[in-house]
Amino acid sequence: MPMFVNLPVTDLERAKTFYTALGFTINPMFTDHNAACVVVEDPHNYFMLLVRDFFQTFTELPIGDPAVNPSVATAIFLDSRELVDQAIANGISGGGAEPGAIADYGFMYQRTLTDPDGNIIEFGWMDPKAQVEGPEHVADMHS
Repeated sequence: MPMFVNLPVTDLERAKTFYTALGFTINPMFTDHNAACVVVEDPHNYFMLLVRDFFQTFTELPIGDPAVNPSVATAIFLDSRELVDQAIANGISGGGAEPGAIADYGFMYQRTLTDPDGNIIEFGWMDPKAQVEGPEHVADMHS
């Protein structure tokens, strides 16, 4: 089942630059002057970057500024801590920022990145054993 996360952006080209710096690709069949389809994991996970005026057509509620009042954080888990660190480095070089400290719980490692508009993307790694058996079965190993 495909999942699309819709994100409002102020500058579509700048946003596309940021998300491709993370290693994601743009699906040109679903991209125009109002929106860009970012392929996070083919064939099921996508970001739809929508210019704010176009995003507004989907709701009568006012659109907030994610840089000031975030309302969602999207977490993407990768296969290693090194891949998490590389994603953060790529995101920063693509115009993003890392707003906080690294969270290292032993069995789980997370870092937060904001895109140029302030949308929050978390990158993480979790010990495969913890995914299956729960963190308490791995925590003892890291004590």
